[in-house]
Amino acid sequence: MAWLTCVKGKVAGFSSLLCFVKRENNNFLRHLHRNKNVSVKTLGTQRTALNVRRNSAQVSFNFSKQQRCTQLNDMETKGATMEEDSCDTDSTVRTNCGKRKHEHTDQAARQGRGKKRKRGGKQLRPGERYVPPPQKRNPGVSFSQEHFAETSYYFEGGLRKVHPYYFDFKTYCKGRWVGKTLLEVFKSEFRAESLDYYNEAVKEGRIKLNETPVDDLNITLKNNDFLRNTVHRHEPPVSGQPMEVLVDDGEVVVVDKPGSLPVHPCGRFRHNTVIFILGKEKGLTGLHTVHRLDRLTSGVLLFARTLEVSQKLDEMVRERQLEKEYVCRVEGEFPEGEVVCEEPILVVSFRVGLCRVDPKGKESRTVFQRLSYNGRSSVVRCLPLTGRTHQIRVHLQFLGFPILNDPIYGSSAWGPNRAKGGLVGMSDEELLEALIEEHRSKESLHLLDLPDEEVSGKQGPKTECKVGAEEHHDQITVLESSGGACGDSSCKVPLGEVKAEGSQGLHKSTSAVESEGEMNGAQKEANSISDEAPRTAKSNYFVRDHLCGECKIVRPDPKEKDLIMYLHALRYKGADFEYSTRLPGWAKEDWLQD
Repeated sequence: MAWLTCVKGKVAGFSSLLCFVKRENNNFLRHLHRNKNVSVKTLGTQRTALNVRRNSAQVSFNFSKQQRCTQLNDMETKGATMEEDSCDTDSTVRTNCGKRKHEHTDQAARQGRGKKRKRGGKQLRPGERYVPPPQKRNPGVSFSQEHFAETSYYFEGGLRKVHPYYFDFKTYCKGRWVGKTLLEVFKSEFRAESLDYYNEAVKEGRIKLNETPVDDLNITLKNNDFLRNTVHRHEPPVSGQPMEVLVDDGEVVVVDKPGSLPVHPCGRFRHNTVIFILGKEKGLTGLHTVHRLDRLTSGVLLFARTLEVSQKLDEMVRERQLEKEYVCRVEGEFPEGEVVCEEPILVVSFRVGLCRVDPKGKESRTVFQRLSYNGRSSVVRCLPLTGRTHQIRVHLQFLGFPILNDPIYGSSAWGPNRAKGGLVGMSDEELLEALIEEHRSKESLHLLDLPDEEVSGKQGPKTECKVGAEEHHDQITVLESSGGACGDSSCKVPLGEVKAEGSQGLHKSTSAVESEGEMNGAQKEANSISDEAPRTAKSNYFVRDHLCGECKIVRPDPKEKDLIMYLHALRYKGADFEYSTRLPGWAKEDWLQD
């Protein structure tokens, strides 16, 4: 015990020395503070000297402590049993590796906890299926050359067309799907295809759950399950009119959008959209949408090149500092002079995009002025002062002058007066059903942009085909450009080819459209093909899929005039800019009406 007493004495002595040095330092500083004649330079020099003395004492103390620790370690090697007591006496004494003992314990505990998490947290019960955690996704939507190379365009009969292609629709399990089987989900929400199709797709390995091919549709879905459905997509044709870039100054891109083109991928459209055409043909990518135009509407469309410009223009839109001017051709003789409509507008159906005038709707204001009249129809200038959905079209219908070829608000489904003065005479459900029935009878449901079960399932194509039904093969009319019919064995596409041509999925905003779009909603009337074998309109070969019913159906091409509506965005004006286009042919005075 003599050595322990000696060590304690040395520690006490050094502690007393350190306290003495600190006390002398404080006295010295107080003395300097009272002496006002001491210069700043002299004070700094004395402080430096004092710090040197104090540091020397500290170094001496540390060196002695280091010697003490060395002695303790030597005695531990010889079998000393009092080391723990001596180390606990001073909380600042560390082990030979430079860490306190409790730090070793904490670090070991942390490592143990980390290893437990890596093993997957709680243990799975027998027969329970493991679901990997969801991966973070980029919230921004940006398309690159990888997406643009999925297919190629060709032009035929004044139409822009897209070759069929394989596409991966991807989605995480929705909350309403948890606890249901895949079979139940497909049966209730993805009715564009029959259950026979999904069973065949399972056999082909085209439906995957957490990147593993599904072998039984009766598997129960769990939260965070990741679904992938590989489909063969066909996209409806659009107008072949070229898209003109009016301005590209590094801050904004302004284009003259042809009618029939959606602005961005949605529903059955992906490559036949403004965003994809600009990226594929003009090399313009990473654009920010400032405003949108309806698919059938043509005219000025503005994009921002950078986020800063986009935010600036968005603020101008919110503050109503931008002036938008449209022209349209309406039925009948529109009154001369300025006509103002301030009727509130209510959305009836988001599925169809159907609106009507209703006191419960949002406030709206549009100013109209007639430009010309040819004895049957009038060209009208429109200034929407608010930005409601279908505002111009709804207000013109209310005034009794619907747009000449408006497939929704010019429809007879609204009744004999077509909702003039806001008089409908039926419920919203009855109105929606009447509108769908009218277009179904005309085989023009595509003009309503309905989900695919409405277009392909209820419209009733000219030739029906059941998946895997060889006995009906002689009744199928094959597309002319396919080079003839082929049996199931010759049309069958290897799964490896499907994987190679798959691409990134789309994500919709609303739950119903999101589900239909993400999984298989567009496979009946959607997009493109791989660019590994470029095609032309004259080619006698394109990839056909033996599971795809659309590959075996002939659909007549729409006429170009049926793909546009007589509504055109003529001018877009701000405080320091103005962008405009030429008048479309149907808006000129010498235009001949059919």
